[in-house]
Amino acid sequence: ALAEALKTNASVTDIDLSGNQIGAEGAKALAEALKTNSSVANIALRENKIGAEGAKALAEALKTNASVKNIDLRINKIGDEGAKALAEALKINVSVKNIDLRINKIGAEGAKALAEALKTNASVTDIDLGANRIGDEGAKALAEALKINKSITNIYLYDTQIGDEGAKALAEALKINGSVTKIRLSSNEMGDEGAKALAEALKINSSVTDIDLLWNQIGAEGAKALTEAMEERNRKGVPLTCSWDEEDKEDEEEEDEEEEEDEEDEEDEEEEEEW
Repeated sequence: ALAEALKTNASVTDIDLSGNQIGAEGAKALAEALKTNSSVANIALRENKIGAEGAKALAEALKTNASVKNIDLRINKIGDEGAKALAEALKINVSVKNIDLRINKIGAEGAKALAEALKTNASVTDIDLGANRIGDEGAKALAEALKINKSITNIYLYDTQIGDEGAKALAEALKINGSVTKIRLSSNEMGDEGAKALAEALKINSSVTDIDLLWNQIGAEGAKALTEAMEERNRKGVPLTCSWDEEDKEDEEEEDEEEEEDEEDEEDEEEEEEW
């Protein structure tokens, strides 16, 4: 009923169905409405079990929809297939600015597809892939995209299993990229080598003002390099906030970790019921 109403409604700008159970079928109905609706700008479908099929339907709608600017698909198990479909849409769509895909079981393949899309997309400014399992391979692909992309200002890659190799790739990208202002790499697996590479990049880069490296495996060498990078940036009059002290862990990330644990508990319960 809601989806049918949206086909003709021209005043609704925000839809928030977070924490419901609309599933793939609900997402498909909403997607059909978005193909004709031209007023909705913000969509929040957090925690709705839409899965890959629901994501594919929404992706098809985004290929023609020109009004949606912000889309929140957190905790929906869209996986690599859902991410690939959304990536294809982002190659065409020119209105979406903010896309939140955290906690979605996206791996390296999904990240690679999104990276390819970001090489040509010029509208997305914020992308959140936190708490997915993209690893070094996914990070390398995104790094290649950041060498070309000029629109992304905020990229969130916390808790994504990125190690030193992924950090080094991102560092190389930051030597070239001039649009990213905030990058979150907390709760990953990088050590001193990754930290030193990022520190060198930050001496060259002048756009990043905030980099979050909390909860990694950075030791004294990495800490020294990052401190030197901050000092050099400050001398140049280009301030940089760089966090790697584990005592400063952010509340938002704690919330995400709790949500991820809740999702895993829910999956265990579902498996037990099936058994």
